[in-house]
Amino acid sequence: MLLSILLKACTLQKNKSMGILNFFRNTGNHKIVEYISKGAIILDVRTKREYDSGSIKGSKHIPLQELHNHFTDLKKLNKSIVICCASGMRSGRATKLLNSNNIDAINGGGWQNLQRKIQ
Repeated sequence: MLLSILLKACTLQKNKSMGILNFFRNTGNHKIVEYISKGAIILDVRTKREYDSGSIKGSKHIPLQELHNHFTDLKKLNKSIVICCASGMRSGRATKLLNSNNIDAINGGGWQNLQRKIQ
């Protein structure tokens, strides 16, 4: 079981949006801190209900299913984006989506873990 999870993680790592191996190697933390220190926006892609139950102070909220409607607005901000969700899966999909639309974004993972990293 663990082997199949690790193999899947290796496959997902080919797409920088997932960053699962970065979790194990802890290399993603450096990039997240670097992005934040350079003024990146934190974008939470959870549902409104999830976001309202707790979030990172100052984060922007756009649910994943509405993200495609906000590409122009996000490009106009002219800033890098660190994306978070509950566990890192939706933020991985959002990262891939933004990157494919020429928006600089990285997966910050789960919002609570991200919050601890940037405090």
